Amino acid sequence: MNIQSTNDISKSKIVDFFKLHWGSPGMVISSGVYDCSALDGFTVINEDENIIGLITYIIKGNECEIISLDSVEEGKGIGSSLVQEVENLASKENCTRIKLITTNDNLLALKFYQKRGYIMSKIINNAVDQARKIKPEIPLLGNEGIPIRDEIELVKPLV
Repeated sequence: MNIQSTNDISKSKIVDFFKLHWGSPGMVISSGVYDCSALDGFTVINEDENIIGLITYIIKGNECEIISLDSVEEGKGIGSSLVQEVENLASKENCTRIKLITTNDNLLALKFYQKRGYIMSKIINNAVDQARKIKPEIPLLGNEGIPIRDEIELVKPLV
């Protein structure tokens, strides 16, 4: 699997990817408002030069936060490889933990991260209502018709 830094991919290709999969590169979560296309990250590119996996992150002090993770082709290890790449980088940067935030409807993400050693550390009730004030296009219903309301923070110690 060919993993590349997002610095090695054209910004327009990354923006187009986020527009296609998220509606825009803007991410609003309780930890902040982000332009995912401007964040550090890693990609997986297929033989047709299309992005099939993309992860973004930020490092603040001794903590790394995964801001976004997308895998277009499920079940091929793309997401796992991208998370591992960020974990390796965070360790090299002397981070003591990695955290991320997902929404209550994202059962696949909750399963994915817990299988990789992440634990639920916080539930932020009604956080998505606050995010909609900044990004009103966030849908009311998510996966399986579950109302999108709360954020769940997951963490993984790196020590």
